[in-house]
Amino acid sequence: MPSLGTRGSFRTAGAVVAVALWTSACPTMTYPLYQAAWGISTTTVTWIFAAYPLTLIPVLLLLGHLADHLGTRVTMLLGLLAQLLGVLLFAVAGGVAWLLAGRVLMGLGVGLSIGPASLAMVEHSAPGREKRAGAVSTAVSALGIGLAMTVGGALTEYAPFPLHLGFFVLAGAIAAVACLVARMPRHTPHPAAGSRRRTRTITVPQGSRTVFVAGAIAFASSFLIGAIVLPLGAKIAQQLAGSTNALVTGALLAVFAGCITLFALLGRNLHVRPLVLLGAVGSVAAVWLYVLTGVSHSLPLFFVASAVAGAAYAFDFAGGLTVLSRFAPAPHRAGMVSGGYLVGYAAQGVGAPALGAVVTAHGLMTGLVTGAVVFGAFFVLVAVVGLVVLTPVHRADREAARHVTAPAPGTARTDAARAAE
Repeated sequence: MPSLGTRGSFRTAGAVVAVALWTSACPTMTYPLYQAAWGISTTTVTWIFAAYPLTLIPVLLLLGHLADHLGTRVTMLLGLLAQLLGVLLFAVAGGVAWLLAGRVLMGLGVGLSIGPASLAMVEHSAPGREKRAGAVSTAVSALGIGLAMTVGGALTEYAPFPLHLGFFVLAGAIAAVACLVARMPRHTPHPAAGSRRRTRTITVPQGSRTVFVAGAIAFASSFLIGAIVLPLGAKIAQQLAGSTNALVTGALLAVFAGCITLFALLGRNLHVRPLVLLGAVGSVAAVWLYVLTGVSHSLPLFFVASAVAGAAYAFDFAGGLTVLSRFAPAPHRAGMVSGGYLVGYAAQGVGAPALGAVVTAHGLMTGLVTGAVVFGAFFVLVAVVGLVVLTPVHRADREAARHVTAPAPGTARTDAARAAE
């Protein structure tokens, strides 16, 4: 069977990213069904959700460089296999233990596959178009979340076996993508990896710790928004906003994913300070809009809340990533970005179960108000730290850029003459 070409490999790597995010969000529409069918609490639901980000943390720490040794294609295939097993556990699940095991496998699979897939998108980009890989990766990530909401909602509402069929459909998609990955060109392990398979620890240099804190907490804000929308979004829509149709609920939640893509594209030319501040302000607005949704029982307001949450997620994520990648010393950029992911997943893994415990003990509305107060305070902290830390860093960065681009005295005429030649 012939190998895929550059364009086919690029698209296949994008499909790996899409199914990874579809896998991460696939149970969103079925969480209320598990509660109704099995009588489990909201705390249990949020722990099922949190098993995914909590698994990703050791995967990133221990296996984040596996592609350096095995190559991107083999690592993606291993990740897809783990995702497939996790999704199949959900498809045949008969109890909470099955779901927890499935989420652990999903976390393992996504952790193994999404990094190599993003790298493969850059490697298989057309010459001179490598920068588009980041924008396309963001778009297909949101597409994956949107598929989880809309396909899950449609199958939950109109197809038989609502607790099972959606996962079999996703399993088929993962298997199809794995077949395409198997046809990608072989990827030679990085020569620097050699035979050393030691775990490389994440280090933050002393002079960059304040920058790391600013970037990591901005990054974590996006994950905290996800800790509300993904495990509780369908429950909010049904119990507080009055949605009685799973497809409508899924479509409304898909607005969250669509706005991530839209505002990631709109914000790509913004400076880092506006990104962080817009993300913080949007995050505060989003959590309180969900509270107002519960007060007014308004489905249109739930739509607005999901849209604002998507925009805030995009600005938070882009702002944190820009801080960690742009203002870090070059030898430590990858480590600081990885550290940002770890802080984000840890915040999500702690925040979701904590919020679920409040909902179980005191009800959904009380849980939303508590989340709005506590998470909102965190988002305000992000804005304050962003202003304090990023203002001098941003000013110094612009000054450095001005000195680099400004011609030295007496050289302007010479440079112009050389350009004319």
